[in-house]
Amino acid sequence: MPDTNIKLYGTDWCSDCKRSKKFLGEQRIRYDYINIEENKEGQAFVQKVQNGGLTIPTIVFDDGSLLIEPTNAELAAKLGLNTKAQCEFYDLIVVGGGPTSLTAAIYAARDGYDVLVIERSGLGGQAGITERLDNYPGFPEGVTGAEFAQRIIEQAQRFGVELLSAQNVVRVGNDLDAHFVETEDGHKYRCNAALIATGSTYKRLGVPGEEDFIGAGVHFCATCDGPFYRGREVAVIGSGNSAVEEAAFLTRFCPKVTILARGPQLSASKVAVDKAMSSPNIEVRFNTQVVGFKGSNHRLETVVTKNTQTGETTELQPAGIFVFVGLSPNSQPFRDIARLDAQGFIMTGIDFQTSTEGIFAAGDVRMGSTKQLVSAAGEGAAAALSIREHLRGHDAHTMESALVGSSASTPQ
Repeated sequence: MPDTNIKLYGTDWCSDCKRSKKFLGEQRIRYDYINIEENKEGQAFVQKVQNGGLTIPTIVFDDGSLLIEPTNAELAAKLGLNTKAQCEFYDLIVVGGGPTSLTAAIYAARDGYDVLVIERSGLGGQAGITERLDNYPGFPEGVTGAEFAQRIIEQAQRFGVELLSAQNVVRVGNDLDAHFVETEDGHKYRCNAALIATGSTYKRLGVPGEEDFIGAGVHFCATCDGPFYRGREVAVIGSGNSAVEEAAFLTRFCPKVTILARGPQLSASKVAVDKAMSSPNIEVRFNTQVVGFKGSNHRLETVVTKNTQTGETTELQPAGIFVFVGLSPNSQPFRDIARLDAQGFIMTGIDFQTSTEGIFAAGDVRMGSTKQLVSAAGEGAAAALSIREHLRGHDAHTMESALVGSSASTPQ
C-alpha cells in the first residue's frame, strides 16, 4: 500500500474504534492512532471538527477529509476498495483472499475461466499481516508478509482475476442449476464452481476478562498492534511458530517480551526456538497457564497466571498481551453446504470437493491441512486442477444438452 497520512482519533474502550483499527490493519493501511483520553490536543481537535461533539472514531485522511464513526463499507469506499463485482455470473468464485485462494484463482484464470475472488478483510490473508516469511521457497533472505501478498495480488490481476475485498460472504448454496455466493450487502453472484478457502482465525483463550480488554491491552496481531507498545514490556501467550516468531518481531519495539508457554517446552521450529532462547529481550516462562485478565478504566492492567505443575498463581503487569494459541476454521457460513468435522473444519475428498458437487474447499479451513503457507499455496493449485476437470465436465454437459435440444427442435 502507498504511504498515507491517516489519523484515527479514538479511545481504547471504544468498540467502533477497535473495529476501524482492525479494518485498517487488515488492509495494510498505515495510520496514526491518537487516544483522545491521553492526548488533550487530539480531544480538542475532535471537538473542533464536530462543533463540540466527541463522536469516535474520527478518521482524518490525506486530503483533509474525515469520516465520523464510519462503517467498514464507508471506510472501504473512501479507500477506493472494490467491493462490488462487475458481473453476476462467473465460472469460478473463490471465497477468501489468502495464498490458497489467490493461487487457485491464478491457475483457473490462466486456463481461460472467469474468476471472482471475494475476501472479507484484506487480500493476502494472514500471510499479508505477518511481519516476515522465512520459510517460503524462492526467498533466501525472507520476505515481508506485505510484499509477498502484494506480489501474488498483482500476479492474479495480471491474469484478469477480479478481486473484491472488505466484503463478507454469508452463504454459499445451489440456485437455478448453478451455485451462488451471497454477500452481506445482499448481492448474490452465481457460478459453475465455488472454492471455499476462508482460512482460520486465531483462537481466543476464553478466560475471564479477555473479551473486556480486546483491543485495549489484549491483541491477536503483533504486526498490527505491536508498534503501539514501543518502549514498553509486553507478553505473548503460546508456544508454537506464530507465538515465537511474533515475540521476536515485538522485540523491535519492546525492551522485554515474555513468552508464556503452557507446556514444559516451546513447540515451534528449532530455528525459531533457538532465536528466541538466545535473545536478550525475550524471557520464556514454561508451565504457565493464563487464567484471567484484570484492569480498570477499560484498560488491561494485570494478567493472572497459574503454574500447571504447582498450581501457584502469579500476577504479571505487561503493557500489552498478544495471544497465539491455535487456529479456528472460518467455516460456519458453509455448514449447510459442506460437511464439517467435530472441530468445524470442512471435510473433502482427495479432489478437494466437499459433500456438495461443484463446491470445493482448500487451505486452512479444510480438515487435514498443514496450516503452512507453502502447502496452502500448493492446495490452491491442486484444488484448481480438480476444479478445472469439474468445469470441463460441466462445459461438455452444457454443450451436449444444447446439441440435444437443437436436434429435438429440428423439423424432420
